Amino acid sequence: MVDLQTPFDAAVVVPTVLRPELERAVTSVYEQLFAGRIQVLVGVDRPDGDRAVLEALERARPDYCALTVVDLGYSTARLNGGLYTATDGGVLRAILSLAANSRHVTYLDDDNWWEPDHLASLRDAIGDRAWAYSLRVLVDEETLEPVCVDRWHSVGPDRGTFKEELGGFCDPNTLMIDKLRCHDGLTLWCQAAKGVRTDADRRFFGYLSTTFDGTGTGRATVNYLIRRTHVLWTEIRAGTSQEGFY
Repeated sequence: MVDLQTPFDAAVVVPTVLRPELERAVTSVYEQLFAGRIQVLVGVDRPDGDRAVLEALERARPDYCALTVVDLGYSTARLNGGLYTATDGGVLRAILSLAANSRHVTYLDDDNWWEPDHLASLRDAIGDRAWAYSLRVLVDEETLEPVCVDRWHSVGPDRGTFKEELGGFCDPNTLMIDKLRCHDGLTLWCQAAKGVRTDADRRFFGYLSTTFDGTGTGRATVNYLIRRTHVLWTEIRAGTSQEGFY
């Protein structure tokens, strides 16, 4: 029996529509080389897939992990008839961040996955800071082959393509936050003010980067699926050099 009352050393927030890839994502959390207890919080936005995957994940759960499932029975995203403009899970990232029984919270989309040292390297990096981030590997959605490390978009504060527009950027999958210090920004996950799918992600990053000093691990430990229609394919095919980002 998992002790749920004692705070965990790290929490992982996973919004999902129950796509089959959820099993791969959560399994990558179970396989972390992390010297501590992990709470995995899975929030069901809408059940496009089979809820049986949740039962399978509970059966596969190692003793040092707890699986907490939040299934409201409806979507909070306006895209699906809910009230909030964030398209990727509505308010789930905010709800699950608040509910997490850990001060240190990370985020993982259900179609991505982590390298085994992801949590440990983030926890080492964050120390007593409010937030930390890793880098990410871009993975071809069709072949599941790694393409390259993202040197353009998710590269940290004051770097990359979004340096002028946003002051840089870190994808949610790369983040670890101290939720007690970052509490006031958590509702930014709920609204996409510009009508852009990733705007809530950008707003939350803007809060982190302008309110606190973060730090990077320098390690590309997130496997991030991209379609061949993604804007980054243009950068990759052009072989654009971004030396000096790190």
